[in-house]
Amino acid sequence: MSRFKAVVFDWAGTVIDFGSFAPMGAFVETFAGFGVTVSIADARKPMGLPKRAHIAAMMAEPHIAKGWRDAQGSAPDEAAIDRVYEVFVPRNVEVVTDYCTLVPGTAEMVAELRRRGLKIGSTTGYTRSIMERVLPLAAAQGFAPENLVCADDLPLGRPTAMGMYKCFLDLMAEPAGAVIKVDDTEPGIAEGVAAGCVTVGVALSGNEAGLTADEFRLLSAEAKADIRERVGRKLRAAGADHIIDTVADLPALIDSLSS
Repeated sequence: MSRFKAVVFDWAGTVIDFGSFAPMGAFVETFAGFGVTVSIADARKPMGLPKRAHIAAMMAEPHIAKGWRDAQGSAPDEAAIDRVYEVFVPRNVEVVTDYCTLVPGTAEMVAELRRRGLKIGSTTGYTRSIMERVLPLAAAQGFAPENLVCADDLPLGRPTAMGMYKCFLDLMAEPAGAVIKVDDTEPGIAEGVAAGCVTVGVALSGNEAGLTADEFRLLSAEAKADIRERVGRKLRAAGADHIIDTVADLPALIDSLSS
């Protein structure tokens, strides 16, 4: 019998949107609308944070702050962050439905965990308005968790433990060590660590790898190993207890931890 009672998943890059691509263009286009050039790498760097905090982290980067000053005539401040956020969220809502395909093996994995009696929860750096578009599309493919904690549901989000505490209550799952947090980002792993969960980092389907599903399938074993090592090192530094390639590998990991 498994020692675990629940698994809490991140969304983009973990169970949907292989490679976490939906927010990338939205960030680049939003900043461009303010006259500021940002790269996909800039957009990926703070991934996993609530989206307003993500924008704040981007604007704290010296080259982006300089770009903002040059374009807008003043240093980025809280009001500037709000202006970008107000444009970004509806833009992300518009495109997110194009990136809702489940990571291969997700539906089968969740069915297996439920067969074992585990509850399925979720947290995300997306806002509730974005997730309202995502939920029905994911459910139609076989992923419908028992709860969802969005970035704007609570005053404090990742990397604090507050979202995970809400999951404990929603799922009636305790102690923290009986809950697994699965995520592809450092802030998402950090929230699991802060809550005292067992943390599992996803190395090859997420933001750090930045691969499409087709690109992943074409990789050689050596190339996968190189990415696994690079991404795994970052996620372990954030506190991940274990590293898997994709969520399809989770049942086998749970078997090994429960034996």
